[in-house]
Amino acid sequence: MNPDQTSIGSTLAGFGFRNRDVGFAIGVTLILGMLFVPLPPIILDFGLAISLSLSVLILMVALWIPKPLEFNSFPTLLLVVTMLRLSLNISSTRLILSNGHTGTDAAGGVIEGFSRFIVGGDFVIGIVIFAILVVINFVVITKGSTRIAEVSARFSLDAMPGKQMAIDADLGAGLIDEVEAKRRRKELEDESGFFGAMDGASKFVRGDAVAGIIITLINVVGGILIGVVQHGLSVSQAAGNYTVLTIGDGLVTQIPALVVSLAAGLIVTKGGTEGAANEAVLGQLSNFPKALYMAAVLLFGIGLLPGFPIVVFVALAGLLAGLGWVMQDQAATRASAEAAAQAKEAQSEETAAESAQQQLKLDELRLSLGAGLVPLIASMDAALPGKVKSLRNLFMKDYGFVLPSVRIKDDPMLPTNTYSILVQGVEAARGELRPNLVMVIDPAGDQVKLPGERIKEPTFGLSAVWIDPSRASEAEQQGHTVVDPESVITTHLTEIIKEHMSELLTYGAVKKLLAELDRDYQKLASDISNPAPEILLQQVLQSLLAERISIRNLPLIIEAVAEAAPSSTNPAVITERVRARLANQICRALADGSGFVPVLTMSGAWEHEFAEAVKINGKERTFLMSPQRVQEFVLEARQEIQRHAARDEWPALMVAPEVRGYVRSMLERVSPMTQVISHNEVHRKAAMKTVGTIGA
Repeated sequence: MNPDQTSIGSTLAGFGFRNRDVGFAIGVTLILGMLFVPLPPIILDFGLAISLSLSVLILMVALWIPKPLEFNSFPTLLLVVTMLRLSLNISSTRLILSNGHTGTDAAGGVIEGFSRFIVGGDFVIGIVIFAILVVINFVVITKGSTRIAEVSARFSLDAMPGKQMAIDADLGAGLIDEVEAKRRRKELEDESGFFGAMDGASKFVRGDAVAGIIITLINVVGGILIGVVQHGLSVSQAAGNYTVLTIGDGLVTQIPALVVSLAAGLIVTKGGTEGAANEAVLGQLSNFPKALYMAAVLLFGIGLLPGFPIVVFVALAGLLAGLGWVMQDQAATRASAEAAAQAKEAQSEETAAESAQQQLKLDELRLSLGAGLVPLIASMDAALPGKVKSLRNLFMKDYGFVLPSVRIKDDPMLPTNTYSILVQGVEAARGELRPNLVMVIDPAGDQVKLPGERIKEPTFGLSAVWIDPSRASEAEQQGHTVVDPESVITTHLTEIIKEHMSELLTYGAVKKLLAELDRDYQKLASDISNPAPEILLQQVLQSLLAERISIRNLPLIIEAVAEAAPSSTNPAVITERVRARLANQICRALADGSGFVPVLTMSGAWEHEFAEAVKINGKERTFLMSPQRVQEFVLEARQEIQRHAARDEWPALMVAPEVRGYVRSMLERVSPMTQVISHNEVHRKAAMKTVGTIGA
């Protein structure tokens, strides 16, 4: 081949690839041209080979496409392939009738090869085989495919309004967006158009089969007449040549037609099943290995019948049983993998949900430690976790309050030797420690005369010194208090919890306290005359804990609330009634070592002024006192309280019942440890001792 020819061929190939629409139009034109233009045998062989190749290609595509819509060009392709076969059939007929007297190679090598290989040179056998192929194609495959395509097209059209409404409903509900809705509508339109086109295209295959029968009859009869009349052949010789050629031609035509019909049947029978044909069929068969076992048993039983080849049936039974075992094992493996994947997905979702919940959840109590204090909880003999846990028993015994768990965690954001105490996610206090030293405090409040780092003790603000543990015995001999770092944290944590006990008594904690009571008191609590008895009870208990009154005697508290609730809905008023019922408990908690209850009183002037400040309007009470007088009272009370605190004495302040709550709110910020009691809270057996007077 010279360079010019190579250049021309490359140019034509490039033109064909760049202009596929033009190439396709030329191909259709050539197919139509074969209807009228005689073809030489070599061109006919090439055309028949193309027909066979296209048929096999269409069948392979039909086997592997996941959904029928992915091969929606099949009806058009079916028409083109059918027309190609008919054109080749007409060209072969022309060659057979014109050159059939010369021998069985008159119509090319492909037809001769089919006639020799399949027909075996015997036209009787060829006629039988051809008839069987036509029956299979026309009666079985084509007729069934035509019916399925017709029904599918009808059902698709009938279901279109409902499917469109479902798409609109999903779009309206926000389940899909506009882009997805357009895609689904387009897919629905394509599906309807495809099955409608398949309904019509299936008629091409049926008509092709009928045309093949007619052309074959014409070739046989016409060939014999031409051979006998025009070419002087004997009837037997003419029948041998023309019938063999005609049957070979018919087989060359019907085999591709049968393959294309099979492809059409595979496409229309796939329906809504997704995946390749092997996945759809074998995948579903593998779900029922018991069916294979039963088939194997039946085959084995048939093989045992007299006259049947037992070897063949036993081999097939073994094959089916082995296939069933393999499929059962694969199904079990697949089920295990799916279960593991689902469990992993569920665990992942649960872990993600738990992680989100943990991030959103606030710790009721949290102790955060800087990096330098981590050894206090990380070492094997760490004492801090045990001391913190012991606080639960302390508060349960002293206050009847179940303390929430204290979460101890390191916090890299804190300075190295700093700890932070958080209550419900909010920092309540922080302090600094020296983990390798001990703290020395003088109980009298004097300066400690020992070398070390001088600081203010974080809990009460007392002067203290961090010293080396080796000098602890020397500090004790001097009458000082020696405290290790763990005890510093525990003491600080204890005081912070006492200050925030009312906040820590949540609704859930009240529910747990009530759940542990006897049934009678549970019933009494639920019958309290209030729209929300549990909330009212929580408010009363919080008020008691705020003043460090133990709620351990919960049954008595519930009785008092139940008595007071019908006459008032004000939690403050009900709390005063409860405190009166707890008089014995309150007085015993305030008694000193000698059995007396030390109290401070207010001067007559202050008592009169406080009494005048309380205004009663029905069940409502208001307190009106100028800010200046409030400040003066607080200063005088603070001086008196500090005078006793210097001797480590904490007497209660006794006031009239009407003003107790107001006085308590004034002193709460300057001296939260000072108890304020009323005359109603003095038990009849309590021995009172006045140790001072405010405003004297």
